[in-house]
Amino acid sequence: MKLRLYMLIGFVLSLLLSVLPIAGNFTYAAAPTSDVAPVSGLSFTQGVQKTVLSNGLTVLTKEVHTAPVVSVQVWYKVGSRNEQKGENGISHQLEHLMFKGTTERPVQFGRLFSALGSQSNAFTSYDETAYFGTVQKDKLKALLTLEADRMENALIGAEELTSEKRVVISELQGYENSPSYRLSRAVMQAAFPNRAYGLPVGGTKADVEQFTLEQVRNYYQTYYSPNNATLVITGDFDTISTLKTVRETFGKLPNRGQGDKKTRETNKAPASISAAKAPIVLKEPGSVSFLQAVYPLPDAKHPDVPAIDVMDAILTGGRSSRVYQALVESGLASSVSGSAVELIELGWYEIDATAAQGQELAKINQVLQASLLEIQQKPVSLEELNRAKTQLQASFVLGNQDITSQASQLAYNQTVAGDYHYIEQYLAAIAKVTPDDIQRVAKTYLNSKKETIGYFEPTQVDGQAGTTGAGESRTVENFSPGKPVDPAELAKYLPPATSTTDTGKQSLPQQFSLTNGLRVLLLPDRSVPTVNLSGQINAGNEFDSIQKAGLANLTAVNLLNGTKTKNALALAQVLEDRGASLDFTATREGISVSGEGLSANLPIVVQTLADVLQNASFPQEQLELSRQRALISLKAQLDDPRTLGRQVFQQAIYPENHPFYTFPTEASLKSITRDDVVRFYRQYYRPDTTTIALVGDFDPDKVKQLLNQSFGKWQAIGQPPTVKVSNVSLPKTLTRVNKVIPGKAEAVTYIGYSAISRKDPRYYAALILNQILGGDTLSSRLGTEIRDRLGLTYGIYSGFAAGVNPGPFLISMQTAPTDANKAIASTIALLKQLREQGVTEAEVNTAKRTITNSYPVDLANPSNVSNIILDNSVYGLSASEIRDFPQRIQAVTMADVQQAIQDLIKPENLVIVTAGPGTIQN
Repeated sequence: MKLRLYMLIGFVLSLLLSVLPIAGNFTYAAAPTSDVAPVSGLSFTQGVQKTVLSNGLTVLTKEVHTAPVVSVQVWYKVGSRNEQKGENGISHQLEHLMFKGTTERPVQFGRLFSALGSQSNAFTSYDETAYFGTVQKDKLKALLTLEADRMENALIGAEELTSEKRVVISELQGYENSPSYRLSRAVMQAAFPNRAYGLPVGGTKADVEQFTLEQVRNYYQTYYSPNNATLVITGDFDTISTLKTVRETFGKLPNRGQGDKKTRETNKAPASISAAKAPIVLKEPGSVSFLQAVYPLPDAKHPDVPAIDVMDAILTGGRSSRVYQALVESGLASSVSGSAVELIELGWYEIDATAAQGQELAKINQVLQASLLEIQQKPVSLEELNRAKTQLQASFVLGNQDITSQASQLAYNQTVAGDYHYIEQYLAAIAKVTPDDIQRVAKTYLNSKKETIGYFEPTQVDGQAGTTGAGESRTVENFSPGKPVDPAELAKYLPPATSTTDTGKQSLPQQFSLTNGLRVLLLPDRSVPTVNLSGQINAGNEFDSIQKAGLANLTAVNLLNGTKTKNALALAQVLEDRGASLDFTATREGISVSGEGLSANLPIVVQTLADVLQNASFPQEQLELSRQRALISLKAQLDDPRTLGRQVFQQAIYPENHPFYTFPTEASLKSITRDDVVRFYRQYYRPDTTTIALVGDFDPDKVKQLLNQSFGKWQAIGQPPTVKVSNVSLPKTLTRVNKVIPGKAEAVTYIGYSAISRKDPRYYAALILNQILGGDTLSSRLGTEIRDRLGLTYGIYSGFAAGVNPGPFLISMQTAPTDANKAIASTIALLKQLREQGVTEAEVNTAKRTITNSYPVDLANPSNVSNIILDNSVYGLSASEIRDFPQRIQAVTMADVQQAIQDLIKPENLVIVTAGPGTIQN
């Protein structure tokens, strides 16, 4: 029973929602390789206390004292499933309005959360709408006070609804840019024509435009009631005193709503279809061909669910899975994925595949159907079965890396399954699944007569954008930005909270180098039985030439395609048999390495990493397959306003001789030979340009021994290669470039220029400046002006991409094409206001508190910590930076920030790139 990311829709602000099924405080006994028994001694709900208040609110509390942070989540049992005809998207619309303030606090709640340093967010799904925030433990009462306030007193007025409708429509139109979204919508409506599950969670533009104030208020009164909600609190707190606070804040709220009501269709059984339907075919502007197949499933509590999930892992769970081998390794598809969605009323199994160059969707579907038929007719092997079970079990344990995920899993099981204990029943059932069970559920649910299949066939198949217009800006409007929000005014509405950021107890990583120069950072963390590996090899895109652009990435993605002793499948099985992972991605300044696994499997992860870094064989057949996948990916990127716009922006601010200018082209990818890859690998993959960070449950002495054994024979010859990065001057005047992509609904705009590196002494002042300007779309000046006051965008952000070398300062936003120029002009006016008037001391102090209060939340997740200590090392910072960062922020003075504004905010020298449909209109 897994919470799927694509089910969620809503704000994606300061926190990237990444919810996997999770574990609590537990011990983990490794399963034998010959069988997968129930995990001995594993309790996902140990220490959870359930309390039901007199008004019906369900409260789940779980103390986890591994870090000084707490997570507060409120899940309402209402989602798109509850929407009636003509109100598709009203759950999502209400989610947005819940941030507009309350009668007692008529202020954007995003600003309040930001001031507390809370990493907050919200989402709407099929069955639930959830609000969550993770903060330092001393902010717990403040967070509870705010959530209780908006449960009862949300400010839902005509002005708020009008402005937020525009924002929601901008969001929905952004989804329309995606061909896969459009195909999925068509397939789901055909698969479930009489159910709300068949409609988009976010709604439709037509329905959103028609929402009335009375309609939204009634929906709020009906569903946002204590008896229809679950409050979950996890982290470093005392249960007795916290429940007292909960009763004081939530206990006084009246039970005013009717709770979960019947939806438009009450039949819980999967749809019965007597004959196979012809595929739905969408022929629309796009770049690549892909298909989606959907099969109805039973509800989340059905006894077949565990076997269905194991079947899914066998079919699509990793490189060694059946469908991946049949479609991707054969060269028919460039990617494939599968997902079993189980919900309150019913569910569905979904398989998605993107066609490889020149491959027909009908052929891909034919091979897919053969794979599905095979699993129905022949029992799966014990090896496959055990691998799938281990992957599922490991995913639950690996999901327990932060208290936010723990709270989400408890809330999800309580809301959807009606019992937070469900997770343990589910895992026990997973362990008991047999080959006969797999065959039975495959026959029952993968019936071709019950399937709905959709094909997307692009009408623009060359993956190229349309005409480019460049020159002086046509943005001639003269907008006067609203007055910046006064933090002192905001403080009136903040519940009392202390501010005691203390990272003095933060452990520092052990740093050492092997005799061959490989740098290692080790930071033991016994809180969960997992290990997180982050690494960087100085062999990234900066070493690509224009003629061979894409070579660094093609080399990286081929590392796991074979070594001297193992082929690609064997390498995949070594990791997937244990539920572990290892990935390589080329970035501007290096090859990013990421890996994770249960702590018992750390030797396997390290040994596999060492094998591919020293012994990669680059078989020609695999190289050709990866090249074809890269070409398909390139077509998709050129058809996406976000990725095309960023490329054009990058190439507009950096000259051709700069390493940040180079991007792959069809010609450059086709020109790369195996000899090029091997030469690049031998030249740039060296121990003395490699850094590895490990955080998790391990003994440092044993890990040192393991690393020496695994990497000790890896030797470098000569001096490491370097690349010269020249200084980049700003454009002398404002530069405007438009890129047209047919078939898109929304435009994406990037505004900025080259800025600073991570070691620039102005970096900390720039962070504070950016927090004020655009660090959060709900609490920043840009968000307040462009999103809240003008309603021109779903989201607007700014940031300094500061690395080893100076990266760009950029502002990004998504708008309707007709709103793009107005939003750009407003942004420029705000930048001019910032430069001319500066910021206030109150703004600076609030930004400091936001950054430093949020930082302990980052440190509470071992996966984040491994990335932080790696980055600090790669950027040439002290090992103590992880502990000293908040003090460095606090040491920034008002004068430092004002100087950073003068140095780094240049409204007259902007590069502005807009990618999207047609001509951008005034």
